[in-house]
Amino acid sequence: MSKPYETAQPDRAAVDAMRGVVAVDFGTNWCGYCKAAEHLIDEALQAYPQVAHLKAEDGPGRPLGRSFRVKLWPTVVVMKDGQEVARVVRPADAKELKDALAQAGAA
Repeated sequence: MSKPYETAQPDRAAVDAMRGVVAVDFGTNWCGYCKAAEHLIDEALQAYPQVAHLKAEDGPGRPLGRSFRVKLWPTVVVMKDGQEVARVVRPADAKELKDALAQAGAA
């Protein structure tokens, strides 16, 4: 079972300061698209245990999601050393996210 989307979240500067590859996963716990993609995201991240996974609840009044200009859920922003490298919106399969993580150099 995957962990829930966190209501308490770091600010953008803290996320940008994270070293290495980070998957910032935006969504909500009640979103049908998020629930449907949850196992795909988990499967992709299992292949890369060294990748930090930050699940951030998004919505009105959530500045972290706004700073990344998130429009649809789930959106996974793949970052490396504070820079966005790839973005996967509503993944259709785990390969889509695995490819994005590989692009970020998560080996």
